[in-house]
Amino acid sequence: MIRPFVFAGLTTRVVFGHGTLAQVPEEVARMGRSRPLVLSTPQQADQAQALAGQLGKQAAGVFAEAAMHTPVDVTERAVAVFRDSGADCVVAFGGGSTTGLGKAIATRTGADQLVVPTTYAGSEMTDILGETADGEKVTRRDPSIRPEVVVYDVDLTLGLPVGMTMTSALNAIAHAMEGLYAPDRNPVTEALSRDALKAFATALPVLRDTPHDPQARAQALYAAWGCSTALGYVQMALHHKLAHVLGGSFGLPHAETHAILLPHTTAYNEVAVAGLLAPIRDTFGHASAGAGLWHFARDIGAPLRLSELGLSEADLDRATEIAVKNPYENPREITRAGIRQLLQDAWEGSEPA
Repeated sequence: MIRPFVFAGLTTRVVFGHGTLAQVPEEVARMGRSRPLVLSTPQQADQAQALAGQLGKQAAGVFAEAAMHTPVDVTERAVAVFRDSGADCVVAFGGGSTTGLGKAIATRTGADQLVVPTTYAGSEMTDILGETADGEKVTRRDPSIRPEVVVYDVDLTLGLPVGMTMTSALNAIAHAMEGLYAPDRNPVTEALSRDALKAFATALPVLRDTPHDPQARAQALYAAWGCSTALGYVQMALHHKLAHVLGGSFGLPHAETHAILLPHTTAYNEVAVAGLLAPIRDTFGHASAGAGLWHFARDIGAPLRLSELGLSEADLDRATEIAVKNPYENPREITRAGIRQLLQDAWEGSEPA
């Protein structure tokens, strides 16, 4: 039986392939823009400068201060640079931190966005913006937040360190996981989620052993696109709430936090929606979806314990209180005791039951 559904349609233009970075100037012009501000983190400033050079005289400059969890004070500085430079769009080069900054600038200025992802984190296809101020991360959604163009260049991921490869991919898998049971899921997002899970399950073991394999890199980037697109059209639930709490209030690294939480948030909701999580069990070959993801993460060398990220056991009570205060809609009831145990298990890195 086909469930009734609503699907708004894919609105972001996607350019995917090897060497597609060379098409960025053409894509900027295609948006009807002529003065892009290039964004990056400090770690990717040299690559951002090179991209600005590729854009030539039309580039408005480079702002290389993007930071994890999109701090509002950084955004305010970036907006000032955007306005002072006469920029009319942003080109975000990097991972989720830079993509988030581009979205934050766009919401304040109306700027069009072109994103060049260099990891698998997968926020580039969504209409979601999470910003941090006063130690708390606040998330909002609006169609205007979604970037106009995303340029996926497989070549940019060939040198991605193995650790970041695995954690950012598990971050993306979390998008697909929540896409499988979202109340507003539809056949398109379900198909994208299932296909992306299979692609990651095939590609990541190869990349663990052969990080520069171009075919596996293409497969992983394709999977990241699928996960990101799926999340971009459905509601977030418990997993993303906890990741936002731990990142925004405790400063934990984004991708690693998602990777560690994933088996435990999956197991928590599997109690209520086991049937909908069957694609995860089928893909990762385990009796339960949560345990399957835990074993997969262990096998590819991903971190398993929140304690490894500097979170103290004493922090778990406060994290629980923040998480249950304004919970996202979730298929299983969110209880204080249940979330506290989930966080304890993730802190210890124990295998989900």
